[in-house]
Amino acid sequence: MRTFKELGLSTKTLIALEKKGFEEPTEIQALTIPLVLSSTKDIVAQAQTGTGKTAAFALPLIELLDSSIKQTQALILAPTRELVVQIAEEINSLKGNSGLTIAPIYGGQSIDVQLMRLKKGVSIVVGTPGRILDHLSRKTLRLNAIKFLILDEGDEMLNMGFIEDIETIMESTPDEKRVLLFSATMPARIRDMASKYMKEIENAKAEKALTTSLTDQIYFEVSQHDKLEALCRIIDIEDSIYGIIFCRTKIEVDELTSKLQDRGYNADALHGDISQSQRESILRKFKKKNLNLLVATDVAARGIDISNLTHVINYSLPQDPESYVHRIGRTGRAGNQGTAITFITPSEFHRLGFIKRITSAQIRKKKIPDIDEILAARMQNLTKNITGKIKAESDKTFFNEWATQLLALGEPAEMVAAVLKLAFGDVFNRENYRDITPIEGKKRGVSPVDAEGKTRLFIALGSSKGVTRKTLAQFITEQAGVPDRLINDIRVYDEFSYATVPFENAETIIAELKKFRIGKKQLFVEKARPPKEGDRRNDNSRMRKKR
Repeated sequence: MRTFKELGLSTKTLIALEKKGFEEPTEIQALTIPLVLSSTKDIVAQAQTGTGKTAAFALPLIELLDSSIKQTQALILAPTRELVVQIAEEINSLKGNSGLTIAPIYGGQSIDVQLMRLKKGVSIVVGTPGRILDHLSRKTLRLNAIKFLILDEGDEMLNMGFIEDIETIMESTPDEKRVLLFSATMPARIRDMASKYMKEIENAKAEKALTTSLTDQIYFEVSQHDKLEALCRIIDIEDSIYGIIFCRTKIEVDELTSKLQDRGYNADALHGDISQSQRESILRKFKKKNLNLLVATDVAARGIDISNLTHVINYSLPQDPESYVHRIGRTGRAGNQGTAITFITPSEFHRLGFIKRITSAQIRKKKIPDIDEILAARMQNLTKNITGKIKAESDKTFFNEWATQLLALGEPAEMVAAVLKLAFGDVFNRENYRDITPIEGKKRGVSPVDAEGKTRLFIALGSSKGVTRKTLAQFITEQAGVPDRLINDIRVYDEFSYATVPFENAETIIAELKKFRIGKKQLFVEKARPPKEGDRRNDNSRMRKKR
């Protein structure tokens, strides 16, 4: 494996990578970065999602763009606003003190904020095709100084019906630019677009697949406010647990660690704000098993090489499949079986499905253990420990004599029960646990059409706002990242619309659409009955009431 230094990156970029904890390039990075830096050709790069493609094009951009030019020099197109934000954040975290500016541009975000950013001059614009076209038509985004056009997730943009939009955008860019196309697959339409709009082409293809062997993978679906309770139950039901709990942010790491410590768990935190001496001290205790739980961010956990972890717990779902594989790969080392546990909220269900599809992982669903199961497991574990102590203890004289004295004072069963209660009473206190609200069908979105795996949505946007079937499908696609082929049976009325979507996408679509604002009001979206001829008046009145 080549190092980042061998790829031709500058010292300042290597320093930024070191700060982020990146140690060696992924396969697609090792293939692509030298091609971008040393050639003037266009590039078609094929690699699975989650294999580090963002850094593969972001690092060369940071090297090659001129921060003194107050015009947009690179345009990156991505299919969903989630990916747009992720790409922008990744470039910001890698750019160091280069002076480059990055702006994410997507639907649902305040247009005024976008206009202000673009007016100041932005080095790199990352956007969804629909919103980029909007700015081009407004003449608020100028592409005459573009040096690079990057298409990320090309096949996904094809699936979502964005190819025509992309071609329109490409025609608005100057001929003298480089095009970098990244895609997991290369369907005919993508190849046709490449041959039409790209010049001399260099090809790069990553062959390695993401793997997750030797790890038993489990997920629990739980509401956000029940996550801590669920985590504690998982810890308590295990005989002995020695693992890393991953959170997405430093704040979340600190909050979770504090709550675990308050409950008496032997846990400590590891993240980027912790000094090197603290980090070394915490890791020393963890390696010696003086700590059995380490709560960490992805970046802070890089470089930890411990081969006997029993568990990796994704308290927060990772952003991409590669992060998931990196996390859970910390168990199942040295031939040992490990367990990877992932907590997801209903709105994250589609992201888990995405991770499963890309990694080909068998992640099975389990039920959060109830209180009786935890108490039974604890009793079994303590019984095993006590019987093990009987066999292992060499000097039994003192305790045997004491036991004989105690047993002479009353009924043997009552005396043993009293000793157990005195020693372990708090361990079996039911008040240590609170109820967890189950994720039932009503939370995940069961409607009358769910027998076919579909959910009907009521959306408070209608033809009076200029909505058509096509524009509503595009709106849902851009806001929630759901391909338009999955959005069916759209009915548009004056003040509202209906759309049928797969039930596993329904919660995500609702959550994402609710972020959209019409003036100062949040867009109203909910699960609904399929519209009938007689329902129209009732639905109109219901919508007015909800507003």
